[in-house]
Amino acid sequence: MATIRKLIATATALAALATAAPALAQNGPPASQFAPRVDRPTCTRDELKALTAAYVEGQRSGSLAALPLASNAHYLENMETVDAAAGLWNTALPVANALSFHDDLRCKTFTEIVVTEGGTPYIIGTRLYAHEGRVIRVDSIVTKTGDWLFNANAFLRYTQAEDWSILHPYQRTSPAEMIRGANAYLDGFADKFTDIPWGVPCARLEGGAYTNRDGRADASCEVGMPPGVLYITNRDYLIDEEMGTINVFCRFGGSTGGADSHTFRYIDGKFRLIHTLTAIPGPQANDEGGMVPGAIDPNA
Repeated sequence: MATIRKLIATATALAALATAAPALAQNGPPASQFAPRVDRPTCTRDELKALTAAYVEGQRSGSLAALPLASNAHYLENMETVDAAAGLWNTALPVANALSFHDDLRCKTFTEIVVTEGGTPYIIGTRLYAHEGRVIRVDSIVTKTGDWLFNANAFLRYTQAEDWSILHPYQRTSPAEMIRGANAYLDGFADKFTDIPWGVPCARLEGGAYTNRDGRADASCEVGMPPGVLYITNRDYLIDEEMGTINVFCRFGGSTGGADSHTFRYIDGKFRLIHTLTAIPGPQANDEGGMVPGAIDPNA
């Protein structure tokens, strides 16, 4: 008899839960006004390359009209939602250099743009998210004078001197290992004992500060991390296997931290080039990629 009562009680509880589920769903967050992020989007590499080419020309002209934008595309600048008409992409800029990466599995692109002339220097990192031939998200990190280690002249100089050619298949790294290594690097800001895949030679270009200004063949990116415990969160990945590159959009210093982009170039499973853009105030770099007089090197 006790067993029967337990079965009846269980059935009653399940029925009540089934009845409550729709009500709980109705009380959930309202539907977004923007195109939803797609967990399994569709695209081709050629489509993505056409998008980045159109974006770069659009930044030169100050218009994204040439992009196939979804009517409800989501626009963000420094990880805050903005009106489509308010983003820096509406300002014509003299683009000095553009470097793009394409992930045809996740249907994302990343373009790094350097502007050294025109009155206001910028280093911009823009993601385009695509699905079924349309851009559903435009996400820019905009850095300028006053932001962390900023110097557009140095960023341009060293980027153009680096080798960003397509890798031979034997030099490439598996996507899983690229994610593991990038996470180990970012985790290293909180845990100094992570297993980071340092390579040699390697150079880190951080806003404009450069770790291998002398072009040494034995240079390493293992030049130190800022002291203390700092969490890098909200990580979003883009992987270009042909280029051996993973780009991570994240927040620097917790879930409400500054907008940040870290790009890692792997060769033979090891870091060889690292680029970072961080939209938070900080010390400045000089045109040679060192620190301006009086600035304290945060990695010293």
